[in-house]
Amino acid sequence: MTSAIRSTIVGSLPKPTWLAEPGILYAPWRVAPEQLDEAQRDATRLCVADQLAAGLDVITDGEQRRRHYVWGFLGGVAGVDTQNLTMKPTRGQRFKSESPAARLIGEPTYVGSQAIETLQAVKALTDRPVKVTLPGPMTIVDSLSDQTGRHSDDDLAMIFAKLLNREARELAAAGAAVVQFDEPCFNIYLAQTREWGIEALKRAIDGVEAKTAVHICYGYGGSEVAAWKDTNHDWSHYEQTLPLVAQTAIDQVSIETAASTVDLGVLETLQGKDVLLGLVNVGSERIETPDEIAIGLRKALAYVPSGSLHACTDCGLVLRSRHAAFGKMRALSNAVAIVNAEIGQADS
Repeated sequence: MTSAIRSTIVGSLPKPTWLAEPGILYAPWRVAPEQLDEAQRDATRLCVADQLAAGLDVITDGEQRRRHYVWGFLGGVAGVDTQNLTMKPTRGQRFKSESPAARLIGEPTYVGSQAIETLQAVKALTDRPVKVTLPGPMTIVDSLSDQTGRHSDDDLAMIFAKLLNREARELAAAGAAVVQFDEPCFNIYLAQTREWGIEALKRAIDGVEAKTAVHICYGYGGSEVAAWKDTNHDWSHYEQTLPLVAQTAIDQVSIETAASTVDLGVLETLQGKDVLLGLVNVGSERIETPDEIAIGLRKALAYVPSGSLHACTDCGLVLRSRHAAFGKMRALSNAVAIVNAEIGQADS
């Protein structure tokens, strides 16, 4: 018996213009510090309402409390300065020569979750499964400048894997249905992924009593990323990374296909895993039609059982307008309804 395809997003949604400047990463808050908590709560409530209205099956907090998806977790780690940033070559300089990076100024020590309160607030707004996103160990290391000079990259990744594992366990205990680790670096540093990145991911998910996911993409929808995608001709990275991920205990794997020409045949390597298939281009304001997304879902069903398939975005929608983000989410859920009807799951 077949099961229904579901819909979700990778994690982030655009912030309201009164909270942060739209369309840019690392946008500073537009709200006074004493009003920020209330403003972020309000923005989170709007994000949840939009996802529910769009018809998504798995809900996130829209990452409304984070200026950046890596810094959101690092704010709960002592020994890391996320205020006085430095510039550092990151992401293999694939998109730009340097990016802002938090600074490691002491021994990283977990001091408490930055996400549990938000998780509980989201759960109070919906009875649908809630996913919480965290940066993966390799991506944290790539986004961090070690000012102490004490650690190699692989050693530092194992340290952060332990801290992430503690956070993930606490989130699971607080009711997260899915804890997702964002690892775009798995598609950049292929040798390091093989040598120590996969091991760090294994340590991060160990003993987490919720579904675990890893998101591996080709970057946000910014202009530098879009320019690289327009000229790139090698999309074979998943052929190397996904077989490695398939050997782990991870439950779900999130990949992009909308803004790339990834061969969907690579999904054969993920048998037994849930696949969150990116069918929405986060680098464009254009809203895909449900029929366009449905084509991708039908193709994916040749490799993934319907009950293991989620229609998803390529990456986070933070850089898009709120209008486009809502339209893209609605298109995802409508496409799922189309294909579910075709496979006899219209009422699911």
